[in-house]
Amino acid sequence: MANSENAKRLIVAVLVLPLFYLAVTKFPPILFLVLLAAVSVLAQVEFYAMYKTKKPLALIGALCGVSVFITAFYHQPAIYYLLPISFMLISSARLFLIREPSSSLKDISPVIIGFLYIPYLLLAQWHLRLHGYEWILFLYGCVWASDSAAYYIGKRIGKKKLYKEVSPNKTVEGAFGSIAGGILSALLLGKLMLNAPVHVLMLAGAAVGAITIAGDLVESMFKRDASVKDSGSFIPGH
Repeated sequence: MANSENAKRLIVAVLVLPLFYLAVTKFPPILFLVLLAAVSVLAQVEFYAMYKTKKPLALIGALCGVSVFITAFYHQPAIYYLLPISFMLISSARLFLIREPSSSLKDISPVIIGFLYIPYLLLAQWHLRLHGYEWILFLYGCVWASDSAAYYIGKRIGKKKLYKEVSPNKTVEGAFGSIAGGILSALLLGKLMLNAPVHVLMLAGAAVGAITIAGDLVESMFKRDASVKDSGSFIPGH
C-alpha cells in the first residue's frame, strides 16, 4: 500500500511539476491568480464534501472564495470587507433556503471555516508572486523539502509520537526533520534565487518547516472530525 501511494505521488509530481513551473515562471501573474482561484474552488468543494455540507451553502461558500481573488486583483483594500459580507451571505442563505432553524450553526460553520481556511490562506501566494516568481518557487521548494524530510526521518528514526490522537504516524523526530529540511532548503534555494541575508533565510525555512507540520496536523484534525481517511481525491496520492 505504501509503495502504491508513493508511486502515485511520484507520477503526479512528474506530470504536474513541469506544468506548475511553466505557469509560475513563464505566464503573467494574473494567470497565477486564476490558477490559485481554481485550486481554491476544488479544495473548497472537497472540504465541503468531507463535511457533507448542503449543496446550496457549498456553492455560495465557493463563490465567496472566488470573490476573494477577484477583489484582491481589482481593489485590494476591499478584501477586508469581504469577511462580514460573506458571513451575511452564507447566514442569509441558510436562513432563507432551509426553513428549519435547528442545526443552523452546524450547517453554517463548515462553510465559513472552509472560506477562511482555503482562499484566504492561498491568497498570501498572490502577494508573494507580485514580488517575483522566485518567491513561489522558494516557498514550494521549502515545503516539499520539509515534508519529505519529515516523512523519511520520521519513518527511519521516529519513535516519540508527536500527537497520536490526531495523527498517529507523526513523530517528534519527524517534526524536527521538517524544520531542518526547511532551513537547509531555504539556504540552498535562497542563495540560488533570492538576494536575502542568511539569517532571514534560516528563519524563513524554520517557519516553513514548523507551519508544514502544523498544517498537516490541522488537516488531520479536520479529517478525524469528519471521520474520513482522505480529504479529497482530485490529485491522486495527495
